[in-house]
Amino acid sequence: MSDLKNIRTDYQVGSLNDNDLTNSPIDFFQSWMDKAVKLVKKDANAFVLSTINKNGFPCSRVVLLRGIDNGSFCFFTNYTSNKASEIELNNRVAMNFFWPELERQVRIQGTIKRCSANFSDDYFKSRPYSSKIGAWASDQSSIIQTREELEDKVLFYEKKFPDNVPRPDFWGGYKITPELIEFWQGRSNRLHDRFVYNLDKKDWKIDRLSP
Repeated sequence: MSDLKNIRTDYQVGSLNDNDLTNSPIDFFQSWMDKAVKLVKKDANAFVLSTINKNGFPCSRVVLLRGIDNGSFCFFTNYTSNKASEIELNNRVAMNFFWPELERQVRIQGTIKRCSANFSDDYFKSRPYSSKIGAWASDQSSIIQTREELEDKVLFYEKKFPDNVPRPDFWGGYKITPELIEFWQGRSNRLHDRFVYNLDKKDWKIDRLSP
């Protein structure tokens, strides 16, 4: 068994100071994301999405950020999935980005709603053919007996849609409108830099937090 208690990293890549920040946390997030896309080897746009299920348990999974639209964070999924069912019950969600190479983390809380059909259509058109077929073939979060069952559905929809694949009405986008965004920069000896933006009516209030 691994000796987990002795696994440690002393963060020394960078720092975060008051004068580094912008008035808008969205603008500052975009600058961090741009750097992550350049320097992180894989899935720089991946984040953990946390929702609350009907029993009051938080549920988390990794999804991919697909854009920022008018200050809201956008991703796409199956509207019959577990996460979608939980969103229907409680529209308050949390996001978490972590980029180990940059020793940075961003924590976000906000409210979520579906994107417009046109918005989802535009994104779906940009997907590769196989991803479009996958959206039709996967009844996301449902129980299947074998892998072959899924692969048979893929073959079925490839025959049904050999060229143009329409967007399923059960698949589309969500937008998360933030009310809190925290930026974390790892520092040596666990004395990390943390700044949190809290939305106060229409203005963002910025505070430094103790590590």
